[in-house]
Amino acid sequence: MMTGEQYLASLDDGRATYFEGRKIENILDDKIMGEAARLIAAGYDKLYRPGPDATSPLMSIPRSAEDLKARLPVVSDADIVANTTNQSIMTLMTAAGRIGDEHPEYARRIQAWIEDAQRRDIRITECITDGKGDRSLSPGKQADPDAYTRVVERRPDGVVIRGAKLHITGASLGHETMVIPTKAMKPGEEDYAIACAVPVNAPGVKIVNTSYAPRHEDDRVFPVSRQNHMPEGFVIFDDVFVPEERIFLNGETKHAGQFAHSLGLWERLGGLTFMANEADELVGFAQLIAEANGLAKVQHVREKISEMIIHATLIRGALEAAIANCVIGDNGAAFPSELYTNAGKYQAATQYNMMCRHLHDIAGGSVLTAPSIADLENNEVGPLVRKYMTANPEIDGECRIKLFHAIRDLTADAMGGWRYVTNIQAGGGLYAQRIVTRKHYDMEHAKKKALHAAKMLPEHAAE
Repeated sequence: MMTGEQYLASLDDGRATYFEGRKIENILDDKIMGEAARLIAAGYDKLYRPGPDATSPLMSIPRSAEDLKARLPVVSDADIVANTTNQSIMTLMTAAGRIGDEHPEYARRIQAWIEDAQRRDIRITECITDGKGDRSLSPGKQADPDAYTRVVERRPDGVVIRGAKLHITGASLGHETMVIPTKAMKPGEEDYAIACAVPVNAPGVKIVNTSYAPRHEDDRVFPVSRQNHMPEGFVIFDDVFVPEERIFLNGETKHAGQFAHSLGLWERLGGLTFMANEADELVGFAQLIAEANGLAKVQHVREKISEMIIHATLIRGALEAAIANCVIGDNGAAFPSELYTNAGKYQAATQYNMMCRHLHDIAGGSVLTAPSIADLENNEVGPLVRKYMTANPEIDGECRIKLFHAIRDLTADAMGGWRYVTNIQAGGGLYAQRIVTRKHYDMEHAKKKALHAAKMLPEHAAE
């Protein structure tokens, strides 16, 4: 396994990464990119076990519901790039199981690449969403054929790909990118049916980054995002050569959708896990700020918090159901229930606004206007700020101010905006989750229940 120090050293490999108009020659020298890299390094150290045969729990393959459940604390405590690593491996395992009978060579390549990734203890980022161009047109009908990542040259020893993948969290801070089709492809779109693994430092790979990290000189008023931010990468494949052993699909349009659907399952399970924890976190903030405001016993406040508790409990229940009702694939790997994963993720995303609305209503306008920590330290106004920011005499004004800053940082500032959008978009938009939920829901059973209630089944004819 790799230590945090070894991980940081591994980033100095010639990768072409850009941030706010600058090419970053040394990631660790850049304040924002360096902070994100050190967060990942801390995750390496947290999981590190000595010995030549040690394997990261993030890289293991679950074989049962118990294995899936045992991974939850590890996944919940891991940084987002560690999670994309886990999801990438499980995506490929899922896809391999679905196409292996027809294309055993691809399944063998996937297995070999996963075993190599496990040995090297690398970090992997998921490259799925293309630029897409005109959304009303299919890949082959775009004015610019590069709007979707495609093969531009096939060689005896591999392929050359061109295109861009968007919204790739931590792309500059991983070691490999898992490149897969963004959706199902049709006959005639063979060049777009490409799945492969590409090293971040491969010639022709260029990554343009953005970040919600705070830029303030005194970032103590951003207690969460100051120490927990990750850049989003715009990954460009500018005629990148991919050798044959790293290709997992090459023109078979029939199977392009399998990769996207496989990633959707694991992305949504990851999102559901995160949002179950997030819901509990928001309930906690609502209760704490209600107490700090002196409102904890007010009926309408209690009702709002109760509604938040019910939502958090249902999301946690969906996560538990997704794991308990898992399916064991032909390759022995355990896959969460498509029904409960998608329904739970959809419900969590659609009700996130309700959670934030209640939290902001309980907290009040100081979520946006609370004085800074530096104001508290000012000898002239600090004591007055503390005095007038105290509502409940049992809770110091400084504590209340810090709660306001945390709530704003999490839900009403740059990181809050990032969370709001990603809760909806991660793992595919809400429409995709509705489609999959409907597909896996037992409609015939529901119809039979209704007919039974209406006494319309054949056995009721004589009644």
